[in-house]
Amino acid sequence: MSESPILPVRGRPVRPSGRHRRPVPSQLPPEAPALVLAALGDASGAAAELAALVRVDNPQIQVRLAGLDEEGKLLTAELESAAGERPDGVTAAIVVPLLTGPHPVADRLIASAVASSGVAVTVTDPLGPHPLLAEALHIRLAEKGLARADRMRLINVSSPVDAVVLATVGGENAAAEAQPTAVLLASRLTLPVLVASLDSAPSVAAAAERLRGIGAQRIALSPCVLGPEAPGGLVAATAAEAGAEYAEVLGAHDLIADLAARAYGSILSAG
Repeated sequence: MSESPILPVRGRPVRPSGRHRRPVPSQLPPEAPALVLAALGDASGAAAELAALVRVDNPQIQVRLAGLDEEGKLLTAELESAAGERPDGVTAAIVVPLLTGPHPVADRLIASAVASSGVAVTVTDPLGPHPLLAEALHIRLAEKGLARADRMRLINVSSPVDAVVLATVGGENAAAEAQPTAVLLASRLTLPVLVASLDSAPSVAAAAERLRGIGAQRIALSPCVLGPEAPGGLVAATAAEAGAEYAEVLGAHDLIADLAARAYGSILSAG
């Protein structure tokens, strides 16, 4: 009877705190696991740019990128290739999903790809919640004039908006998991922040109405997505429906690349 394939181990180590703490040792042995970034879609655009940022900032890591196709074959191939370059009995790869929260489709494809590969792999949690994610969201809002770029709590300085809706994808579970990030963003902005979903309940329109019910007039939509997981035009259409202005998706932000490296490094430090 054939042996059962090695299933992914989802690690939950405590991630290092502090913006400037080095997330990965400056030197790694040749057999160190590859960092495999897994992205919905064909791994072009923002996913490819994020992979390039991680490589530039962490030349000691072998960084691979795999799109999550319908059967997960691209990720399976990357894992098998990484294993072929390493001794038997070691973890060949650490898979970091390029997602800010749980995503049922991506989670299923990653688990299927790892099982099909039969490779010793650790799969990290998504990139959020995390203070750096809230910081990146703040920056994207500021870039569109929807938040002050600084963090000064000056009562006599008005905010560009009255409230923010932080929007996720991945269903109700993803929205629930984003609550800590919403709290962090609210603290940075000193504004009410409600979580909503771009693809399920609670809806962005309903969240906007709740905020108007407490007196908010100008509302901003902050998409807590990297980009590939949200169909083109969805953010703009959802914001228009809710009568809100909107920030751009997170995309290839350097803080997101930092979070991916931290996810990888936290698994190494826990090993």
